Amino acid sequence: MKRRILVIFSIALTVLILVGYLEYRGFIWHNEIFAQRYDVKGLDVSNHQGEIDWEKVSESRYSFVFIKATEGNDYRDKYFQSNWDEAKKNGLLRGAYHYFTTGSSGNEQAENFINLVPDEDGMLPPVIDIEVLGDSKEVYLRELTDLITRVEQHYGKKPILYVMYPYYEEYIKGSFEDYPIWIRDIVKHPSLSDGRKWTFWQYCNRGHVKGIGTYVDINCFSGSMEELLELAK
Repeated sequence: MKRRILVIFSIALTVLILVGYLEYRGFIWHNEIFAQRYDVKGLDVSNHQGEIDWEKVSESRYSFVFIKATEGNDYRDKYFQSNWDEAKKNGLLRGAYHYFTTGSSGNEQAENFINLVPDEDGMLPPVIDIEVLGDSKEVYLRELTDLITRVEQHYGKKPILYVMYPYYEEYIKGSFEDYPIWIRDIVKHPSLSDGRKWTFWQYCNRGHVKGIGTYVDINCFSGSMEELLELAK
């Protein structure tokens, strides 16, 4: 009896180790169970993915991509232009994102983004990536508001706000209520504490996609393909 229990335990442990390894390497992802209910999926990329073969990416199941453009008031992603052009050429809906920092004013950061990212028909709304903390909440929100307002004025679309839970709770909850939320939750199905609905969900940060030589983030859109196309108008 003890021997049988030991064998069962050993098998179970081996399976757990194997599953853990496969998930760590991104070959499987437990959140896929929850993500299956959403038909429209996409990626987000930056210089971390290096050169991308967009023709191969277009052969996958993904319909959209958010591409890093800028960070702060002076950084520009060296792969932005090629990613931007090639994603469109290969039939993906695309949008650009800016990584918000606290080292410069919101207006300066907006100009950095606007001077790089063209205002084109058929692009998804711009994204503000919010994942840094600030010393003063008042100053942080003032500069973030300036950035969002200037970008919205230029492109004529409400920017999407990318957040993780701590930043949502600290800075976004109760504010910017008319703006789409892109939430990161790689553990479970997302749920915001105030019941607010999300528009995009980043559910995997170790995805494997043909045409991309390293891990890549994978996302869901909460609506249909028709609704995503409407968002891009």
